Parts: sequence; C-alpha cells; structure tokens
Amino acid sequence: MKKSGILNSEVASVVAGMGHMDWLSIGDAGMPVPMGTKKIDLCVDKELPTFMQILENVLKEMKIQKIYLADEIKDQNPEQLENIKQALPDVEIEFMPHTDLKKNLAKTHAFIRTGEMTPYSNIILESGVTF
Repeated sequence: MKKSGILNSEVASVVAGMGHMDWLSIGDAGMPVPMGTKKIDLCVDKELPTFMQILENVLKEMKIQKIYLADEIKDQNPEQLENIKQALPDVEIEFMPHTDLKKNLAKTHAFIRTGEMTPYSNIILESGVTF
C-alpha cells in the first residue's frame, strides 16, 4: 500500500503519466467537462474535498511550469486567486476568458472534480520537467 502523496489511484496514475507540457485540470463541482475528457470525480459533499486540498495534494508530486486561470477569478473570487498564487509562488500565470478555459479542458489528460462551491475555482496545470 502506498504510504503518502496521492493515494487516489486514478489521480496518481494520471500524474505519473504526465510528460513535459502536458495539461491536467482541477476544478469546482460545477465545471462542465467536455465529452472525451477523463473526469476523476472526488466530490463527496459540498466543499469536500476543497479545490485547494486537491491542488496542494497534486503539487506534492507534479512539477508545474505554468498555470491557466479564468480572467473572472480576479474579480469574482480574489481570495481563491491569492490561495493559488501562494501555493504556486514562482509559476507563470496565464489568464483567459472562462469560456476558453472550459474549451481547453478538452486538451487536458484529465479533469479532477472537487467539492468546491466557489466561482471560478478551476485551473489548468502545465507540467514542467524535473531535470
């Protein structure tokens, strides 16, 4: 049995399979996921687990070189934006309209659905390289 890190087998498998510049997305309970995109549904109740709990867990095992967020998070959820910046202090952020972020989910290896119930708590993580 695995002792630490990502214990969910589906999430662990996706993270282990990521290559340089591959995308993985994490989002709130209401984010629509395009047909064909693998959805890993971790939501068990409102705010369980939270977006930040899952993001912080994934960051323990995944090197990130860039993140993509919705423009709307700046005005509609600045607290979550600050949480993300604190978790990824030296990572480039690219903002785009929420509609574009939703379309780009089709390019991700998977979407991890959380129990988050705050608006625009969605992110695309771009995998970095560890050497």
